[in-house]
Amino acid sequence: MKNTLLILLFALTLNTTFSQKIDKSKKELNAGSSSSSSSSSSSSSSSSSRSSSSSNDFGLVGLLAEGFLYVGFYSTIGDYRNEDHLYNSLSKYPYFDGESGNFVRDGDSIQRNNKMRFDIENHFLYSSNTSFGNHLKAKIRPFQYFYLQADYRELIEKNIFTNEYDNLSMFQFNFAYDRIRFKKFNIGWTLGATYIGNEVNKAGISYGLNTDVFAFKNISFNGAFQLSKINGLSVNSFEFRGKYHKKNYFFSAGYEHLKIASPSYNFITIGAGIYF
Repeated sequence: MKNTLLILLFALTLNTTFSQKIDKSKKELNAGSSSSSSSSSSSSSSSSSRSSSSSNDFGLVGLLAEGFLYVGFYSTIGDYRNEDHLYNSLSKYPYFDGESGNFVRDGDSIQRNNKMRFDIENHFLYSSNTSFGNHLKAKIRPFQYFYLQADYRELIEKNIFTNEYDNLSMFQFNFAYDRIRFKKFNIGWTLGATYIGNEVNKAGISYGLNTDVFAFKNISFNGAFQLSKINGLSVNSFEFRGKYHKKNYFFSAGYEHLKIASPSYNFITIGAGIYF
């Protein structure tokens, strides 16, 4: 009898341990976080009293604000008068000429004037036999200056006791800008929104960084992270991949880490993509 009770207790413990991450993420996102509202209201009242006592410093404040705006604009957008790499053309696809990545240096190739490109890739996410998913990504590049990116992740967990599946749909829509556009290296930022579907149906503003390094012939490395908050809780993603390019398509392997409310998800990934 004692052994039977121990087995039942162990089974119940396993049942609450496994296949509960997705359900926990959903419940926490629906509940949200309201603990910081009172502290923010008190801090805003104190800040308003301080601001009223320093009304004679507008000249210095204006000068500092102008300096910060200039630094912010230069670091995020760039100086088109002095940075030639900002005019580098969009490539047909990485390594189309055997050496260039996403961008081609002006004058390097006769085929440099690519007007538009559509990138699509899909990756299978695997953590265990009970935790896996899929990540579909698309980029529309109308020219070299910016692009639009959409990500769709579908996460799936299986309850090993009930054999039932739970899933979570995560969408990210971003405006993306490459601040550095060298032919072997590019780095930029993204700004947009993250949306969680299913029983959550809530969204939040997202921002992040991404980079591509074209280190060896036909081989590149890609890294990206995006941070967002939904209902006061963190919804973050990080990904790192190596890609092998062949003509206008590639194969990839890598790693993804997701934090959706308090639960964290870690996946190895394999996938492929194509450039149109």
